[in-house]
Amino acid sequence: MEVVGVRVEMPTNNPIVLLKEKQGERYLPIWIGPMEATAIAFAQQGMVPARPLTHDLFRDVLEALDVQLRKVNITALRDGIFFADLIFSNGKEVSARPSDSIALALRTGATIFATDEILDEAGVAIPDESGVEQEDEVEKFREFLDTITPEDFGSAT
Repeated sequence: MEVVGVRVEMPTNNPIVLLKEKQGERYLPIWIGPMEATAIAFAQQGMVPARPLTHDLFRDVLEALDVQLRKVNITALRDGIFFADLIFSNGKEVSARPSDSIALALRTGATIFATDEILDEAGVAIPDESGVEQEDEVEKFREFLDTITPEDFGSAT
């Protein structure tokens, strides 16, 4: 999966991170908190805060311990809540919120995956046209946001 971006769903002002299949046309919207939205947006824009934010600190601790975050797996959707696992180079796995997992993956270069079951359940197919630029994807995302609510995916977090 690749991170398309973070947007705010109107009129509720709930932030959403949008993921897209690298080899497909399904998008996965995940409602997230405002702090995580900021952390993801900062990482995407290459912004470096004066002092490390929590996700920057986590990345720095991993580096100090000589452990790499290899991948993020978005594994489940239960009662409208997404679940993810962090997979580390030492073979350890840790359960985490997808929003934190994505923010950390963007800082470490880890790969993000979502199971086919998750994409089948919560993914939205938006046909890809050849030569579509990211601005077009963002516009499609905005149009998509106009048509959905958190209730479309179960109870909101």
